[in-house]
Amino acid sequence: MAERTRGSIRARVRAEMLDEIKEVARRQLAADGANLSLRAIARELGMVSSAIYRYYASRDDLLTALILDAYNSLGEAAEQAAAAVPDQGDHRGRWLAVARAIRAWAVARPHEYALIYGSPVPGYVAPQDTVLPSIRPVVVLGAILEDAYDAGRLAPADLEEPRPVLRPELARIAAVVAPHAGEALMARALIAWTELFGALSFELFGRFKNTITDLSVWYEHQAEEMATYTGLRS
Repeated sequence: MAERTRGSIRARVRAEMLDEIKEVARRQLAADGANLSLRAIARELGMVSSAIYRYYASRDDLLTALILDAYNSLGEAAEQAAAAVPDQGDHRGRWLAVARAIRAWAVARPHEYALIYGSPVPGYVAPQDTVLPSIRPVVVLGAILEDAYDAGRLAPADLEEPRPVLRPELARIAAVVAPHAGEALMARALIAWTELFGALSFELFGRFKNTITDLSVWYEHQAEEMATYTGLRS
């Protein structure tokens, strides 16, 4: 029993230190982008530089931890927003709730958004275990389209079949996020998702400067238009 208690204390202390390191790293992201320095983090925490490597073996390991946290946090925000809509049969309302939640998360955490949707970090290759967390918001939006399709309430106008060369890839995407929707609808969905995240990137990276003043209203307009584009009617 004593050994188990000591082990649980060590595990708790280690978990707390991992969180502290990540918190300092996030402040570095805000100040200097993804140019993380383990030595600088160690100095801020009052550790000798070699001690931090007991927690993260390299800069890339720490980046991966931050990326996983960001993806999972964004995914959780999207999932909670979709689940919180009182009428789950209001598919358009669910879509818009998720779109708003994604923007709220990104605006509140722009440096983490930049880490996962900005320019690639030189020399860093994301491991395979970042893939599933990265698609959590897309899976949420796909489930909304799937539910609307199954309920017979999805009717995009002038739906055109995608070019043959695109169909295998669209079929693979559909199999993950909306198996019943088909390739033509999946093409529209992918365009809509690209529009939403592209709009956020334009906003957060200053591409609307001297162009659009009320960015929240502009984003809402785009989210509405993309809901209509996919066939989610009012």
